[in-house]
Amino acid sequence: MDPQDQTARHAGVRDSQATEGQSGRRVAPNFGPEHERAPYAEALQRFADSEPRSFMVPGHGNDPAHGGVHLAELFGDRVPELDVPLMLPGIDLGDDSPLVQAQRLAADAWGAKRTWFLTNGASQANRTAAIAVRGLGERIMIQRSMHSSLTDGVLLAGLLPAFVSPNIDEHHGIAHGLTPEKLDEALTREAEAGRPVSSVLVVSPSYFGSTADVAGLAEVAHAHDAAIIVDGAWGAHFGFHPDLPESPARLGADLVVSSTHKLAGSLTQSAMLHLGDTRFAEQLEPLVARAYSMTASTSMSGILMGSLDVARRALVQGGEQIQGAVDAAEQLRERLREDPRFTVISDRFPEYRDIVATDALRIPVDVTALGQSGHWVRSRMMEAHDTYLEMSTATSVVLVVGALRTVDVDRFMRDLGAVADEAATLPAADAIAFPPLPEAGELRMRPREAFFGESDVVAAGAAVGRISADTLAAYPPGIPNLLPGEAITAETVAFLQAVATSPTGYVRGALDAEVATLRVVRE
Repeated sequence: MDPQDQTARHAGVRDSQATEGQSGRRVAPNFGPEHERAPYAEALQRFADSEPRSFMVPGHGNDPAHGGVHLAELFGDRVPELDVPLMLPGIDLGDDSPLVQAQRLAADAWGAKRTWFLTNGASQANRTAAIAVRGLGERIMIQRSMHSSLTDGVLLAGLLPAFVSPNIDEHHGIAHGLTPEKLDEALTREAEAGRPVSSVLVVSPSYFGSTADVAGLAEVAHAHDAAIIVDGAWGAHFGFHPDLPESPARLGADLVVSSTHKLAGSLTQSAMLHLGDTRFAEQLEPLVARAYSMTASTSMSGILMGSLDVARRALVQGGEQIQGAVDAAEQLRERLREDPRFTVISDRFPEYRDIVATDALRIPVDVTALGQSGHWVRSRMMEAHDTYLEMSTATSVVLVVGALRTVDVDRFMRDLGAVADEAATLPAADAIAFPPLPEAGELRMRPREAFFGESDVVAAGAAVGRISADTLAAYPPGIPNLLPGEAITAETVAFLQAVATSPTGYVRGALDAEVATLRVVRE
């Protein structure tokens, strides 16, 4: 069996399902003793400790003294020692290799039927999922705030998309999620028009920590005979603590995109794709396995996969650490609430019908009272205090606290307070106002045909009424405004140019900074 296809085929210990306590508060899963191991990581360590004499790739020979000196000087001896290739007995070869065992434990930890380790990030997971669901049918319903990698998958697989818009906080430029009712309306609309979809993609949680009713969305999708992909890239830590939302795989999702490195403690670029134990599992499993072989490197990094294995073990065993991170995040929110210069944006999430839970480890902060943009605040925190915030918008900054992190709350508040004091000495910046988010243009051509067809670059004004050959998304709020195959409208051009020429916005995918030109399908 190819080691790229050696993945967890059994869910492992099934008594690890989360339960409800007598108070109704969710109780974290009770994992079995096998989760005390990290079989793949341990196999890497055994290989390194054996002092192998390697005459294979990688070229450093796993020898920090005789081939990997340059690496050891940067990373220490252990990185080149552990940087093993694929196809080694006792590590990844065999039907029950340490790699297979590690992925089986991961499936159990996240409540999945099967899990794949990825070394090209959650972007690989989105592309793999899109290719896989093409085997169910060509039509897919997509939450319009999807990640660009999902668009890549649509193009690769030749999917024919329809879209449903998420709820949007216009003031902060934040895209939230969907209600089951809105998804049902969108799916019913397509079915009544003779365009029933076979798969659905929703995003939960959002970049700002808002979490949708995944169980309700899954129920709706399944009622329409559609499989549901949950882009849970920002929720890889979900399900491991009572104060965190549940893992989407336990809530009925058919496929879950999990960017494990974001808050769950693995190394950058490592991720997982989970297959839910649903009625679509038998049909999807071989499709995902085949799609995975198309998107995975044939030289997957043992270091990245090892980090996934030990991150799973750390989460399973890290109740106290996760509690500490949750407590630190709550202390930060409390301190921010005490300062009239700041507002915790997620405190108002209960006002939105699409939000049923909030990630306790994400802290979006409204900084408009400072008279400066969130981009300025983020920049000054980096430049003056070596403190790095995850992101910023014109009105806000976002902090993330890793699930296994310890945080110096006093230090952070001192740094932020100093930046706020500095802002008080400056003239207030002009408020940025963008036009309303325009409706998407009509899909006039299959996205794949538009992307790969002949194209021309024309002035933006001349592009109105033409068909886009590119994907463009204005930030904020990060929702794709144009996709290949869609008609370009005057409202979309005006919106893109307004965002692009503002001090706090940009357009991803644009040919030039001011969106003066657009790529269109040749007529």
